[in-house]
Amino acid sequence: MKQISALALLATLGAAAHAQSNVTLFGIVDVGVRHVKNGDGSVTSLSSNGVNTSRLGVRGIEDLGDGLKAGFWLETGLNPDTGTTSDSTRLWNRRATVSLIGRFGELRLGRDFTPTYTGFSDFDAFGTNGVASSDKFTSRFGTTADTITRADNEASYFLPENLGGVYGQVSAAAGEGVSGKKYGGGRIGYATGPLNVSLSYGQTDVTPNAAGDDKFKFGSLGAAYDFRVVKLTGYVSEMKYGNQKLDVANIGALVPLGQGTVRIGYIKAEFKGPGIDNNEADQIALGYVYDLSKRTAVYASAARVNNKGNATFVVDGNPALPSPNPARDSTGYEVGVRHRF
Repeated sequence: MKQISALALLATLGAAAHAQSNVTLFGIVDVGVRHVKNGDGSVTSLSSNGVNTSRLGVRGIEDLGDGLKAGFWLETGLNPDTGTTSDSTRLWNRRATVSLIGRFGELRLGRDFTPTYTGFSDFDAFGTNGVASSDKFTSRFGTTADTITRADNEASYFLPENLGGVYGQVSAAAGEGVSGKKYGGGRIGYATGPLNVSLSYGQTDVTPNAAGDDKFKFGSLGAAYDFRVVKLTGYVSEMKYGNQKLDVANIGALVPLGQGTVRIGYIKAEFKGPGIDNNEADQIALGYVYDLSKRTAVYASAARVNNKGNATFVVDGNPALPSPNPARDSTGYEVGVRHRF
């Protein structure tokens, strides 16, 4: 009897060890003071997301044995300056996924970043946040495209991590009958040592225009190289719908200084096509992030956008540029605190 009990106990302990799991609560709180001048209007505000997007999330992983794992990730954006969520229409607006992970790579299902978004955002010296963010230089050309950053109903496959630096992702999002939601795209890259390069491309089905164009297309080529004394990073991208294009070139630098990092960036954006030729803008930006600890940092950033033609890019949409816009410039400054937990 004692022998049977001991065997039962060992079997129970073995099963528990075989199916180890953990759940983690995590988040970021980023709040700063921001001053924006768009044309003749200006606003000073308490803002969020100067360095990182404020968020709250829970994630977990379970070891299923034989190299197979299951995982989940639920994450929502926050506005800590007002105590609200960043999207009132969704609870988990940033990410809501379940995954199977193994030697084959990862199969991930749910709302998540698109590979065309990470294909350029990974190479932005300012991380697509704050007054210097590069994601302001995007355009849907008036289409219903809703996949520039994330996609609902997305199924993604990620290559395994043991391919000698090669990484990749292919994704497809079901439109489920909603225009602008059906998406297909992918990204392939190579990262080893100080070098990281990637190529991404995707397209979204949108409501057709009078000419019958029903595809919004987005492609990027990004690269970064860390010289240790300075990391150079940047990308070129093109958004296209019918015979209209938006070409963007971004080059930046990250320079270690003391306990922090100096951030420098320059962006050039240019529209091409009927009715939008000669609409262009450029942005110069400078910032510094000082690490008080591994989790807490203070920061300061400044950016200036110079619009030409009828371009209406702004460092922040508050306040709105006057309409019609006589190629007004936009300037922004911010200082803040970012804490991770």
